[in-house]
Amino acid sequence: MPSPSANPVRVALIGAGDISEQHLTALAKIDGATVVGLADINEPGMHARAEAHGISRDQCFTDAQKMLDAVKPDAVSVCTPNALHGPNTLAALEAGAHVIVEKPMAMNAVEAKAMIDTAKKNDRKLVIGFQFRYDPRTAFVVAQREAGVLGDLRFGRVWALRRRGIPNWGVFGRKDLQGGGPMIDIGVHSLEACHYAMGAPKPVAAVGMTDTYLGNREDATKIENMWPNWDWKTYTVEDLAIGHIRFDNGAVIHIESSFAAHHEHTTTTMDFQLMGTKGGVKWADPQLFTDLNGYMLDARPAYIRKFQWNDYFVAKLTNFIHHVRDDQPTNAPAQHGLMVQQMLDAIYQSADNGGAEIAID
Repeated sequence: MPSPSANPVRVALIGAGDISEQHLTALAKIDGATVVGLADINEPGMHARAEAHGISRDQCFTDAQKMLDAVKPDAVSVCTPNALHGPNTLAALEAGAHVIVEKPMAMNAVEAKAMIDTAKKNDRKLVIGFQFRYDPRTAFVVAQREAGVLGDLRFGRVWALRRRGIPNWGVFGRKDLQGGGPMIDIGVHSLEACHYAMGAPKPVAAVGMTDTYLGNREDATKIENMWPNWDWKTYTVEDLAIGHIRFDNGAVIHIESSFAAHHEHTTTTMDFQLMGTKGGVKWADPQLFTDLNGYMLDARPAYIRKFQWNDYFVAKLTNFIHHVRDDQPTNAPAQHGLMVQQMLDAIYQSADNGGAEIAID
């Protein structure tokens, strides 16, 4: 059998910003993948990124469509700001490439549905860059659910919290380019992992609230914190978001997410907890809660591998490459991305409508 490197998947990247560094580093570690193109409107930044990864200038383009036409990649990794996820994914799919798009899938569920429809029309694979479902701790939680240890899952609690963690780079504070703040940026990480660990039930309704009271204030940028002096003048996203999601199996997820809020979590804290009829489980510091022989029992796994940041990208891109090349199942299908997007949309829509419950079709 020939080595995967003998017939590699030819991958191009759209977007040469910070997240592309993780993709390029990961792809270099994957036997069976080779980078053939890079596109970004920021030409100096793109050339610097390309040079650091051995990509030639003639493989760099300031126009993504021109890159797709010239390079004709087998697969594309979309690493742009959120507002460009949909347009660039559609262009890549229409050009005949399989696509992995960074989280969140799109700016809204309408875009996400169009992406799925375009993938089907062109018989291309579409994968969402959800990475926490590849975490060994997630595998532990899923194993307990699949073994029946948890019984019927009734409730999930999700956190993605920063006390002061508004990025002072990029466009994270601009709703027109991001679609939202902490809920769509970091909340999506914990939410997608929790939803996946629950078995990806269908969401049917959600309520939510959002509030902005620090990020758009100049004085708040002066408080001692890890990322001071963000652009408060262009800050139009929420500081704090709360959501409550119902599913067709009767289960519920409650999510809290913040860029800036008065709580104890001084660094980024991401976690989720599941509660079922037979047991419960916590993700970040993995624990199992159940009853055994007449006693309430708390149990911890003796060993779980700890991922470093780039390990997530190696795992999800390896899965993507095998999905494209070998038709192996993906852990992050587009339909999961759509359901997560529907949850995010409903939380934001509810918040905009005074907390009214929003049905999810």
